[in-house]
Amino acid sequence: MNTKERARKASAMSAIIRGAPKATHTGVMAANGVQCAVLPDGKRVISMQGTGGLAETFGVSIGSKMPRWIPNGRPGQLPYVLQAGELDEFIPDDLRRELAEPIVYRTGGGAAYGVDVTLLPAICEVWIEADKAGVLKQRNHINTAIKANALYKALARVGAIALVDEATGYQRDRERDALAKILEAFVAKELKPWVSTFPVDYYEGLFRIYGLDYPPAGKKNWRPSFIGTVTNNVVYSRLAPDLLPELKKAASQSERKAKLHQWLTDDIGHPKLREHLASIVTLLKISKTPEQFYDLVDTVHPKLILETEQDDGMNKE
Repeated sequence: MNTKERARKASAMSAIIRGAPKATHTGVMAANGVQCAVLPDGKRVISMQGTGGLAETFGVSIGSKMPRWIPNGRPGQLPYVLQAGELDEFIPDDLRRELAEPIVYRTGGGAAYGVDVTLLPAICEVWIEADKAGVLKQRNHINTAIKANALYKALARVGAIALVDEATGYQRDRERDALAKILEAFVAKELKPWVSTFPVDYYEGLFRIYGLDYPPAGKKNWRPSFIGTVTNNVVYSRLAPDLLPELKKAASQSERKAKLHQWLTDDIGHPKLREHLASIVTLLKISKTPEQFYDLVDTVHPKLILETEQDDGMNKE
C-alpha cells in the first residue's frame, strides 16, 4: 500500500468515526470489567478491543501480525477474541456474519469498536465448546475458556441487557414503553393450561425454614396461607418489571380461577420461571431461617418492581 492509498484509507476511517453515534450511556460491567454502552437507538454494545475490551478481559494477546478488525475490513474478518485457529470450526456461520463488521461508536474517550451485547453468550460458547472438544492446548487459551465459561454463567443468571443497563445507569432513563415490551414477553395474551410448575423442593424448603413438617400429616396438598405472599415476593416480583401487578390484573379479570403462572408465555415467561425457581430452591437449601433466605434472595435476585400496595396474597402457587 503506497502513501496515497494509506492517506485515502485513513481519511475514510476518520469519516466513519466522525459519523459514528455517540453513546448516551457508558459504564463497566460488574461481572467482567468490560466497557459497555447504550447507543441513541437503544442498542446495547460492548467494546471488543483496547482498554476494557473483551479481548483484554479474556486475556487474549493481540500480536502485530494478527488481522485487524476494522470497519470495511477484510471479508470474513473476526474480532481478536475469536482469531485463535483452534476456534475456527466452533464459530457458527450466523455468528460470523454478525461479527463481520464492528459497531463503531464514540465515547468520552474516543472511538470504540464493539458488538451487540446479545452476541456475548454466543462468543463465550465458542470458547466453551472448543475447550470441551479438547482442542485448546495453550495455557492462555485454556484460561480464556475458563473466563468465558464463568462469564457465560453470569449472563445466564442476570441477562446481558440487564448487566449493561445496571452498569450504565440506563435503567433510570429508559422509557416506560421499554418496560412494557419486556413485560409483554412474559405475559400471555390468553390463559395457558399449564401443569404444576412449582417443584416439591420449593415447598419442602419453605416448610423447613418455617419449622413446619413436610408433607403435612393427613393433608398432602395443604399450604399455609402465607405461601402465596412469599411466592409473590421471591418469584413474581423478581422476574420482570411490573410483572406481578399485571399477572394479578389478568387473573382478577378472568372468570376462571387460575394460578398466576398460567398467565406466563410459553416461549419466554414460563422457561424464565423454571430457571428462577431452580435458583430459589438452591437458596432455600442453604438457608436455615426465613431471614437468611430473604437476605439471600434480595442479594441474588433484587426486586424489579416497586409495589405500592400491600400484597394481597392472591397467588397460591
